[in-house]
Amino acid sequence: MILRETPLTGAFVVELESLADERGHFARTFDAELFAERGLNARVAQCNTSFNEHAGTLRGLHYQQDPHSEAKLVRVTRGAVHDVIVDLRDGSSTRCEWFSIELSAENNRSLYIPVGFAHGFQSLLAHSEVHYQMSHPYVADAARGVRWDDPAFAIDWPAPPSGERIVSERDRSYPDFIP
Repeated sequence: MILRETPLTGAFVVELESLADERGHFARTFDAELFAERGLNARVAQCNTSFNEHAGTLRGLHYQQDPHSEAKLVRVTRGAVHDVIVDLRDGSSTRCEWFSIELSAENNRSLYIPVGFAHGFQSLLAHSEVHYQMSHPYVADAARGVRWDDPAFAIDWPAPPSGERIVSERDRSYPDFIP
């Protein structure tokens, strides 16, 4: 497993090192000791999955408010997504900056998202499934978000493959972010 830094401090792309033979392949997808050595939150309190029926489904940008903030390790187990994170940390040199990456079942990449980031994605293929490892359990009262198209971030989202982007009412109605 290889951890590659992103331009956003504390966020990493995780690349799997597969061992292949005539049976198929094997790869380590998480290593608490390696994460801890790099100063990353290695706690796994909850795992979640998101299934997305249609290409062009956009979820996010979500986070949990303190004291329930969470680090996430996100991996696509089926299909592909355009994954986006935004640094919302006060005092961060990369505050309000975003990073995106394609995560897919084919490329076997994961994204480590530290506490203090908003996270979202748009499915690029129908029937895409995303697996999350969370450092803190979900707390409904702490759930927050910023709008996916907020001008404060100017995120460059891909055009939806079908021409139609599917966004929930909740995700469309987040107020403008004020840095």
